[in-house]
Amino acid sequence: MLTKFFLRVCFLIFFLAGCSDGSVKKTLTVTMSLGEEEWAVFRQELFPRFEERTGISVRAYQIEAGHLAAKLEALRSAGQSEIDVFAQDNMNLAALINKDLVLDLSAYRNKIPPEVLSNLVTAGVFKNRLMFLPFRPNVQIVYYNIAAFQRARLSLPRTWDDLLAVAKVFQGRDGVGRILLKGYGGNPTATQVYEFVLQAGGDPYAFNDAGCVRAFQFFQNLAPYLSPETNRAKWDTVNEIMARQEAYLALNWPFGVVILVKEYGLDFIGTYPGWEGPAGAVHVIGGDVFGIPRNAQHIEKALEFIFFMQSKEAQEILVSRLGWPSIRSDAYGQVAEWQKPHFESVTRALANGVFRKNVTWWPIYAKYASQAFQKIVVEREPVRPTLDKLKQLMEKEKEASRF
Repeated sequence: MLTKFFLRVCFLIFFLAGCSDGSVKKTLTVTMSLGEEEWAVFRQELFPRFEERTGISVRAYQIEAGHLAAKLEALRSAGQSEIDVFAQDNMNLAALINKDLVLDLSAYRNKIPPEVLSNLVTAGVFKNRLMFLPFRPNVQIVYYNIAAFQRARLSLPRTWDDLLAVAKVFQGRDGVGRILLKGYGGNPTATQVYEFVLQAGGDPYAFNDAGCVRAFQFFQNLAPYLSPETNRAKWDTVNEIMARQEAYLALNWPFGVVILVKEYGLDFIGTYPGWEGPAGAVHVIGGDVFGIPRNAQHIEKALEFIFFMQSKEAQEILVSRLGWPSIRSDAYGQVAEWQKPHFESVTRALANGVFRKNVTWWPIYAKYASQAFQKIVVEREPVRPTLDKLKQLMEKEKEASRF
């Protein structure tokens, strides 16, 4: 009996000693928004490596980008700190900042590996404070049908004028448009509009400035030569449309390389960085960043996890297994031969990459940018009057909303 009591006392002393620094937590709770194949790589390869080296187990679950701010706000109101580290789409950061939900990480900036691309670090700075750390960059590249371009003896379009000329040739040869734009609506269409407006020298949020007008006029000029599949094209269906050769050229994110070239074995699919508009070659950088909730209790362990994910080892796994672009300049050593030309496309596009200005009212912008595409490109309404009218509606909705 005395022995059992003694053992219990020893266990209690040992436990309290371990807890004395307030950081004994052996489980780290991480939230991300990933696809099924992406989760498999994290759970089968990355998390086990981290756990083996640190003794910290990872509990990870899905939170969609649009729901994270509400979740963190609810936890704060309840006095809870369930989430230790999160990955968030870099197009959904403004709400986290405005609601004061994330920790200022400026003190840890010098711990970021020097191989991490500096412009990705800068993207996490808000009002001179480092609020987010790089995790996954993303940039759209152009997919094209090599065989179709060879049959038509066409060069890849490097400018808007080239793109229009190529579209006319394919439409004339096949009797149907073969250039694909994302016309489904929502974020895919809005992001596309945003990028073209930047290439035209405009401010996307101005909605009806000279650059906006120029971009939508180009869309309208291109419309008669677009693939009829444009109306259902978004990030996932673009792959299907290109695989079926219902379109010969489309702008999409790099994840399609793994699907089209590796999984489907389509050797007629090539990629390149894309074209430039009147204001030059500009590409919107998407992707995810890491953050730590403001009320987090296990900051050092959260940082340990983040810096592991930024390591060359982890980034090489993400590059080789998932085809993700890397935040590092030295993480392409494990890239297979078939991947190399496509990563070259990504690297060159990133060189002309810019980050979208974070605004809490992005969903409102996406709604009206999609409407503008539908009315101007599909329904052929006049460009300037349509943009003027939709801007008025957009501004009214912004004023009436909580944004």
